[in-house]
Amino acid sequence: MIAVGQKLPNATIYEFINEENEGCFLGPNAFEVEKLVAGKKIVMFALPGAFAPICSAKQVPGYVEHHDAIKVKGIDEIWCLSVNDPFVMGAWGRDQKVSNKIRMFGDGSCEFTKKLGLELDLTARGLGVRSDRYAMIIEDGVVKSLDREAPGKFEVSDAASVLKKL
Repeated sequence: MIAVGQKLPNATIYEFINEENEGCFLGPNAFEVEKLVAGKKIVMFALPGAFAPICSAKQVPGYVEHHDAIKVKGIDEIWCLSVNDPFVMGAWGRDQKVSNKIRMFGDGSCEFTKKLGLELDLTARGLGVRSDRYAMIIEDGVVKSLDREAPGKFEVSDAASVLKKL
């Protein structure tokens, strides 16, 4: 598992973009992690799945609510990562009204999540391999803080907890 002080592994993650902008077209866009994090300070939180109860009721809404307070602390971007396809992540972002506050990244093949060593095998429950629930603070591609939830818990990866660390 990745640890504090280590550089993030490179992988391709995907984002559904609703509005065309410079360099990005409508629909899913592929991004290399190492290029996205270069020179930036990022809060990334990950969760088992879009539209899941805790994820939808608490985790994403908390980051939307605390967006401004997190940004004031010098964070360039807030990312949500899940082992879902970018279409699902885009739809979930619209449903959660994240607007441009949170980048909703899909890791549909679990490539990045497995490289991090933060996958969660839920095949016995019919859900396949997913991401564990965690939050990270990343500076220029290096992990500065990593808080992984204990199974079934939601105590350390919420926005309020991350805000206290900034």
